[in-house]
Amino acid sequence: MPAKKAARQSVKRAQRNQSVRRTTRSAIAGARRAVRSGDTEVAEPAIRHAISLLDKAVKKGILHKNNASRRKSRLAARLNQLTN
Repeated sequence: MPAKKAARQSVKRAQRNQSVRRTTRSAIAGARRAVRSGDTEVAEPAIRHAISLLDKAVKKGILHKNNASRRKSRLAARLNQLTN
């Protein structure tokens, strides 16, 4: 019954992917909050952390490369607006 094994694997992968997706989304939300606070000292490390997690999600095949690039670009643009 290969279908049963595939179903079990699918559940495991979904849980693993969900965990990575959740932490990535939380980091992005935290970075956006940090930018909204207006404090560059807090925003820059938060954005760096979010970008790192996006890159890891791409490496694991959870996010598409272009999707992560778009999100990173938007975060960087917000940080640049804050610094300029």
